[in-house]
This record gives sequence, structure tokens and C-alpha cells, in this order.
Amino acid sequence: MSQIETFYEVMRRQGITRRSFLKFCSLTAAALGLGPAFVPRIANAMETKPRTPVLWIHGLECTCCSESFIRSAHPLVKDVVLSMISLDYDDTLMAAAGHQAEASLEQTMQKYKGEYILAVEGNPPLNEDGMFCIVGGKPFLDQLKHAAKDAKAVIAWGSCASWGCVQAARPNPTQAVPIHKVITDKPIIKVPGCPPIAEVMTGVITYMLTFGKLPELDRQGRPKMFYGQRIHDKCYRRPHFDAGQFVEHWDDEGARKGYCLYKAGCKGPTSYNACSTVRWNGGVSFPIQSGHGCIGCSEDGFWDKGSFYSRLSNIPQFGIEKNADDIGLAVTGGVGAAIAAHAAVSAIKRMQDKGEQA
Repeated sequence: MSQIETFYEVMRRQGITRRSFLKFCSLTAAALGLGPAFVPRIANAMETKPRTPVLWIHGLECTCCSESFIRSAHPLVKDVVLSMISLDYDDTLMAAAGHQAEASLEQTMQKYKGEYILAVEGNPPLNEDGMFCIVGGKPFLDQLKHAAKDAKAVIAWGSCASWGCVQAARPNPTQAVPIHKVITDKPIIKVPGCPPIAEVMTGVITYMLTFGKLPELDRQGRPKMFYGQRIHDKCYRRPHFDAGQFVEHWDDEGARKGYCLYKAGCKGPTSYNACSTVRWNGGVSFPIQSGHGCIGCSEDGFWDKGSFYSRLSNIPQFGIEKNADDIGLAVTGGVGAAIAAHAAVSAIKRMQDKGEQA
């Protein structure tokens, strides 16, 4: 592999001090949920390892993943794109276009054969030999297979690449499929969400650069560090759920008091993502905090699971200790019976407490 600059060399060339560099490593460790002991390890990786070549290609998608990525605050996307990685091809972000852009793709594939990471946003349509999505005059299906052939690993950005998303929703006239249905001989890291959280995207890249390996994945291929807990488990409205206090109708008294949005269709109890911890827009908020229930956009087939405003029912097991590996792929609708029993027990306990006080 041809030698390219390390992250530290690029930062020093840009006038960044050693003190600022170490501060950046500390913030990166915190963003990844790692303790202070990992700061020297991150610093060493940034100082010694060459920047990772990345090719970012686009299939059927709306570009929301790119829009999310460029708004990362920890680390800043300029540090990721300009310093941490060598983003050699991205037809949305790069200055080159047309034949120049396609030439850059081929050059990087040849120069860093077996060493580059392929990032995929969107998915390939299979119907009519892939003719529903054309890139550079060829079906995206062909570009995906070609670019993945010599990649070290593949990152599936967003629910489109990970699960198929709206393009693959019934009746799916283009026969759009997630990329793991096409690429079967490479490790694939799924980073679902519509779009994924910016810091989750940059965090996955930072981890791979720092430790030189894929992050630990759950049974569905998602990084456990960001998809290991349900949104419900760390939601600030969880105490209202436990107390049986729910929003019954939009803008009712319960909504104004910040009650749980489960009855308004919130899918937080069956959705695995970092929304309630990392949050969005630099940690400012997330959908539930802004007053709208989670629609489960990080989960497989969320477009085909009925109304976003219908409560879930029939989840096999329900408890704060359960994670994605325990519940697995069987979640098709949710927690109605468990919620009813849970709320009833809470109500009986409150009545007993009142009786004892009387």
C-alpha cells in the first residue's frame, strides 16, 4: 500500500498544537464511550497509522446520510474528511465530476487494493438488470459489485443500505435490496437510521482507525457501542412510562407535561439506537424530546410495520435488561399486553398506597 500521511502529520501541517491534538484524542475517547486509559492508545494510532482510504458511493437514496454526516460535532466532519481518513471518492462531496470523478474511483481502487473501506449510502435495485439507478452511465448494481471486490470492509450507511428502507417497502417495484443481499463475501458494518446520527457515523470510522478492526457487532451486524440498548431504556420520558402516564392525544395535558409517547405510537421500546444518549444536532435534542414518538427507523422493515402512530403489541419478551441479541429479529410489533399489565400493577400499587395513607 502506498504511504499516505497520518492523522497527526496532517494536523501538525495545519498548525494544530500537540496540546490541542491530545485534547482532541480525549474528546474522541469520550465520544466512543471509552475511559481516559484509552486516550494514549488513540493518540498513538493517530500518530502512527496512515489515514484510511475511503470510497463513498451512492445508490437509491435521498442523501440524508451525507447531510447528517457533514453535521458531526464530535469529531468535526472536517477533521474526519480532511485529516482522519482519505476520502478519495464521494460524488456528493468531492469537487470533481463526470469522467474525473470516475477516474479517481478507479485510481484509488488500484492504488489501495485490499486496504480501502467502501462506504455505501443507498441500495441497489435488481429489477431490469439494475437500470432504475444509473451512476456514470452504468447501473449502480455494477458499481457496487466492482467497488466492493477489493475493499477491506464495507460500511452500510443508513437504513437504505442496511435494510432497504422505503425503496424496498411493499410492493417494491424496482426490487431494491439492502447491500448484504448483493455483497456476501465482505464484512459489512450496518449503521442504520434514517438518517444515522452524525456522531455515530464518525464514531464508527474513528473506532476502525484507532483499533484497526471492526467494532463489535450485534447479531444484525450493527455496532454494539451505538446499537446495544433500546432508545426506551435511556429515554428521559421513561419514568412516565413506568408510572403509567401516557400522552393519549396530541397536544393533550399529558403531552404538555412531557408524558410517555407510547400510546401515540412511539417505537422506542423496540428500537435500538443512540438517539436518547448521543442525540442530534450536537446533542441538543432527539425526536422524542421534540414531542414526536420514535418511528423505529433503525429497525429492519420499519416502513412495512404499519402506522407510525399505532402502538406496538405482542413483543416476545419485555424488560430493561433485554438487548438486541436477546430479542433478535422477531420484533414485529410490541408491548401492548405487557404495558397494560404494567400500568395495571402501577395503578393498583398507587391505590394501595393511598389506602395505607388514609
